[in-house]
Amino acid sequence: MSERTKMTRKEKIEAKIPKGPKRKTAYANELKDKRADVSKVELRNYRSSARKMRLVVNQIRGMEVFQAMNTLKFTSKSAAPAVMRLLRSGVTSFEEKNEGERVDVGTHYVSEAFVDSARMLKRLRPAPQGRAHLIRKRFCHVTLVIDKIPEIEE
Repeated sequence: MSERTKMTRKEKIEAKIPKGPKRKTAYANELKDKRADVSKVELRNYRSSARKMRLVVNQIRGMEVFQAMNTLKFTSKSAAPAVMRLLRSGVTSFEEKNEGERVDVGTHYVSEAFVDSARMLKRLRPAPQGRAHLIRKRFCHVTLVIDKIPEIEE
């Protein structure tokens, strides 16, 4: 076995070895390179509870784009048209970002899809005997990430 000794910082300076990037910087650059190939679209402050929206979004997570569009087209939930518009917007932004590359059947999929709760409007509703009950009108944020289907090497 060959023994490898570690150089001290002073020895590296004398040998004129350039200082490498910090781990955080290298990790951030790596993430930035990964995000360059994907399209991320967000629907902010949609007037539906996050719980109801998740039922729709969970159906399309991991699906191929056109299969997801077909699923949303025939989903009877009221949040489905909003997610359909968001998915179309994601496809369009992917095509604009990567000029000349079309999103075809079997080439792209919904790699990430998640729903977060947003603000809440609080209203009072009259109740018996002079009381009031709190009504919460909930909003949500939806995020979809469209990516290429990775090619399997044999």
